[in-house]
Amino acid sequence: MVTTVSSKGQIVIPAEIRHQDRIEPGEQFEIERLGGGEYRLLRQAPPPNAGLVDWLLACPEKGFIVPVESESTDEL
Repeated sequence: MVTTVSSKGQIVIPAEIRHQDRIEPGEQFEIERLGGGEYRLLRQAPPPNAGLVDWLLACPEKGFIVPVESESTDEL
């Protein structure tokens, strides 16, 4: 795929790649110069539990998530 550098020095990641890799606005990347006009983008790891609140808020109705009774593991 081909992309163009903007007048502000920005490079757009094509939509097909963003959708395929679930890249969201605001995610950070490290850019590494390999030399001779070659570069590598390294996606920074999202913080732990990123998206968890949104996922929980997307539950279909209140009470959807309920505690599950379980046996104690103290004697194991």
